Amino acid sequence: MGSQTRTAALRPVRDPSDEADEAEAPRQRGEQSEPAAHGLRAVPLPALDRVGVVLVSHSPAVAESVARMAVTLLGTGDPGPVAAAGGALDGGPGTSAARVVTAMRGVDQGLGVAVLADLGGSVRTVLDLLADAEAHGLPFPVRFADAPFLEGAVAAVATAATGGDLAAVLEAAEDCYRVHKR
Repeated sequence: MGSQTRTAALRPVRDPSDEADEAEAPRQRGEQSEPAAHGLRAVPLPALDRVGVVLVSHSPAVAESVARMAVTLLGTGDPGPVAAAGGALDGGPGTSAARVVTAMRGVDQGLGVAVLADLGGSVRTVLDLLADAEAHGLPFPVRFADAPFLEGAVAAVATAATGGDLAAVLEAAEDCYRVHKR
């Protein structure tokens, strides 16, 4: 189960006192000044260490309740990135592609996003977005989990929280179809 953390990146740094000197010298010669980087410094980056999970439903209350239940059942204070995307933009029942895209972007930590949906319209919305992921500016990779909504959400959130990679998160969610209740 891969875990990958980036702690810093190098960014150009300018010394403000040098900027005035650099701008003045070319002006004296009748040239245009160009900004120049003088050094590099380490800039902290967010941890990129877990798969995000998005729960898509026709109802905001259902999506939020399932997300809350999955996180609560996990029992840790650090479930990882989970987002609920439910309801139409007007607040009524339905599925908003804009809400789904926003949720996908919001949970992306660099290792992928697993998406679960409840009913036919939600599934179609997600699959349509994935079919043209680049045009919608989706994070990469994003995968749809063909899984029961509640049980799959609990399994996906638990697996993502423990550092499972995208394949493991999807497999955990989809394995819930094989679990019989009696």
